[in-house]
Amino acid sequence: MADYKGRIGNLIRDARKHRGLTQHQLADLLGTSQSAINRIEKGHQNLSLEMLARIGAALDSEIVALGAGPTHLRVDGPTTLSGSIDVKTSKNAGVALLCASLLNKGRTTLRKVARIEEVNRLLEVLNSLGVVTRWVGTENDLEIIPPAELDLSQIDEGAARRTRSVIMFLGPLLHRVEEFELPYAGGCNLGTRTVEPHMSALRPFGLEVKATDGAYHARVNRAIEPGRPIVLTERGDTVTENALMAAALHPGTTVIRNASSNYMVQDLCFYLQRLGVEVEGIGTTTLTVTGKESIDVDVDYAPSEDPIEAMSLLAAAIVTRSEITIRRVPIEFLEIELATLEEMGFRYDRSEEYVASNGETRLVDITTHPSELRAPLDKIHPMPFPGLNIDNLPFFAVIAAVADGQTLLHDWVYENRAIYLTELNKLGAQVKLLDPHRVLVEGPTHFSGAEIVCPPALRPAVVLLIAMLASKGRSVLRSTYVIHRGYEDLAERLNELGANIETFRDI
Repeated sequence: MADYKGRIGNLIRDARKHRGLTQHQLADLLGTSQSAINRIEKGHQNLSLEMLARIGAALDSEIVALGAGPTHLRVDGPTTLSGSIDVKTSKNAGVALLCASLLNKGRTTLRKVARIEEVNRLLEVLNSLGVVTRWVGTENDLEIIPPAELDLSQIDEGAARRTRSVIMFLGPLLHRVEEFELPYAGGCNLGTRTVEPHMSALRPFGLEVKATDGAYHARVNRAIEPGRPIVLTERGDTVTENALMAAALHPGTTVIRNASSNYMVQDLCFYLQRLGVEVEGIGTTTLTVTGKESIDVDVDYAPSEDPIEAMSLLAAAIVTRSEITIRRVPIEFLEIELATLEEMGFRYDRSEEYVASNGETRLVDITTHPSELRAPLDKIHPMPFPGLNIDNLPFFAVIAAVADGQTLLHDWVYENRAIYLTELNKLGAQVKLLDPHRVLVEGPTHFSGAEIVCPPALRPAVVLLIAMLASKGRSVLRSTYVIHRGYEDLAERLNELGANIETFRDI
């Protein structure tokens, strides 16, 4: 029983850290003491079902959900995949476009939006402000109609705290109201650190933000306008998106330097162009935006496909030594990844390029072939686009595990995310943690089944699922809610390719 309490405590601690909360902040949310949280996380505290449910709600984690209980995946392997699969539209573009719809007084229709938990939370926030949203048809089209006046006093704080994307409301809202508050999930210290790059981008538009008491307190000085180019202190995706949205409703011309040119930023730029905003330099690190004083148009836009999902499917094919065709791959955002895989011995065919539904993004179909992989000569590390995408780095851990030799992965962006990759060891891999940012993977690996609790990080969780596809025997991946935050029907779609994955709940 003590071991069971310890396991629950570890899950709660990991979920809390993933949400960016201190023990003290979680205690405040639950109306208890920091010492009680400390005891819970060490497995020294008896917990009622009610307290487990409240912790689950506070951490937005199904690990400790009440009622139907968390969902788990049972995987029988090893699997050989076959057939074809379409890449779904980008999660991160969908989230940015939902925020950007606040710029428009007219109706925005977004095509084939990823129907994931992060999108659902944002829709709850938008609805609480008076925005009318509805799903249309059978292909996840989403219609968004803003009210004449947004009612920020009614914001759904619970939903807002369960999404990290609410910070991207700052750019669109600064033109609509002179003073407002947005709740955030990160806690005071994290909030101040997280908001600072956004502040340096938005201060030239007169926005001042203080992060205190779990909220961003924002005030706008209309007399301040950008007088010179805005230089972003970090080439972040959400920071660039916030600057773009602020510039869209500024009637002058704004130059943004050191801008991210990543896939979701490009989709936002193409959407702004549909709104009548002039954007030059798309795909580069210097964006020139000529905004409009008011935007009131009915617009129809289709976000492009998700390069991270495409990489997930590539990894699944490589690790299971399968021949599948992955259709609608946004090749521009996977070229470095594919070049690295080719260096490792990966063989594949690709179609001629064709254009995505947004009329801009270049797509190809990729057919994978079973390949004998070897470790790359150099370490694998992410870089801002057009470098290897940080969200694609974890997939190289499971790919390196089936390659011959030693592969060094260096995740310099995130603190501690590399630690979750060592969970692959439970399936028979040899992943050595060198420090919080670096792991050494020794291959080849003959994976064997095991039972593992999902780490509270999206990409490492999917990496474990992919390894389970290649594992001999039965594996169980417990508490998979984190996967649903970023992937739509992933297990079902893998089953259509021949996987044997069963969703179940504990009785």
